[in-house]
Amino acid sequence: MQSRLIFEQGRRGRRATRLPDGTMGDAAMSKYIPPKNLRTTPAALPEVSEIEMVRHFVNLARKNFSIDTHFYPLGSCTMKYNPKVNESIAGLPGFVAVHPWQPDETVQGLLELLWDMEQALVEITGMARFTFQPAAGAHGELTGLMLVRAYHDKKGNAKTSVVVPDSSHGTNPASTTISGYECVSVKSNARGEVDLDALAGALDDGVAAVMMTNPNTLGLFESRILEIRELAAKHDTLLYYDGANLNALLGVARPGDMGFDIVHLNLHKTFSTPHGGGGPGSGPVGVSERVAPFLPVPLVEKKGGRYVFDYGRPDTIGMVRSFFGNMGVVVRAYAYIKALGAEGLKRVGKAAVINANYLRARLEKVLTIPHPGPCMHEFVASAVKQKAKGVSAMDIAKALLDDVLPAHRARGAHDRADRDRDAGDARRVRRRDRKDRPPCRRERTGVVCRGAADDAGDAPRRGRRGPPPRLALAEKLAG
Repeated sequence: MQSRLIFEQGRRGRRATRLPDGTMGDAAMSKYIPPKNLRTTPAALPEVSEIEMVRHFVNLARKNFSIDTHFYPLGSCTMKYNPKVNESIAGLPGFVAVHPWQPDETVQGLLELLWDMEQALVEITGMARFTFQPAAGAHGELTGLMLVRAYHDKKGNAKTSVVVPDSSHGTNPASTTISGYECVSVKSNARGEVDLDALAGALDDGVAAVMMTNPNTLGLFESRILEIRELAAKHDTLLYYDGANLNALLGVARPGDMGFDIVHLNLHKTFSTPHGGGGPGSGPVGVSERVAPFLPVPLVEKKGGRYVFDYGRPDTIGMVRSFFGNMGVVVRAYAYIKALGAEGLKRVGKAAVINANYLRARLEKVLTIPHPGPCMHEFVASAVKQKAKGVSAMDIAKALLDDVLPAHRARGAHDRADRDRDAGDARRVRRRDRKDRPPCRRERTGVVCRGAADDAGDAPRRGRRGPPPRLALAEKLAG
């Protein structure tokens, strides 16, 4: 049902609240506000009662699609599990009632949290140091590439390009270009992994870094990563790890052990912090020992039982944002890591992989899986068989969205029943030519389709949901 705008509700003179009469008249107000900035006519605001205002915003909120109300497999960026206890912890006065300019001795608890959080990420990733300044993943990428440039400039290396495999994260080419490097794409092989022959041909002494996601965006682990490391080392080329898919490796494998020099993480993707609609996010960047001198300042150091901000780093790239990062996001991620511990994080990684492979097995007889064998935390499915029948991948995706059952990526926060329903809805998407679709009229009880019948030959029934008006749906995708 279409909601009315709040301006279309209420009537003239109706108010949701009444403020005390002011003691300052217009003449007095002009002493404090320049006349050119004072209104000469009342603002065009909605005139509604309190209950009308409350109902309006509550009804808008009920339209939101979220992990709290629906099954939502695409959990990487916005709608994965966000424990509510993390919100309470991040809202404690000691975290929210501090000022970034306070002296170090007055914020020892916050500095200790930053230090402990850095040590946790060092242990999880195998890197040497971390900065929390980047405000999101893309900002972390830019910071990482600034570190790449600082490293090579310090050594006098003349580097002009960055190699980005076609299975890397989609923001990598943009970050490369913004950083002033030429982006060189390398194709995947038949297995969906980086083609080593193509990579070797692209590498030379002018390549500053190789940016990779592992597992890659096809949901496959780069099994020859150690060989890639050796190829890069021959040219003093840094390995950059995009942490978008770190979930699958938690507690099992570490980017540092694979030979990566720079890692950016997404605390909202891997460590449960809410993110979406522009923020807040957090994209901390970790580095190996040889890149650590170039990290943004300040870093937190522990000296004699106290914690201090360290600005004295002569090779630093400087600050990449104001102050020290999105602290509230870091606190939420810290609470999540501490609550789960090492074994709990390992279970999270395993659950993501198991759930994705379960859903993959349920759908492999319906959709085409281009890369055989087990996947990691996600997989790619193709609608090539359905296209031969006139059904595109977009038709399937839109049909699932119309039924409020989007199916894209598997994550660890749903049970088997959710997975079964998700797979079942993908299998039941149907197609009907637009010219054969019966006319539909919307009634208060749902959608009524005149003359429609299901595959078993049932007679039309009131309230039976017919094909969504945007799509042609009727024929089963598979038997």
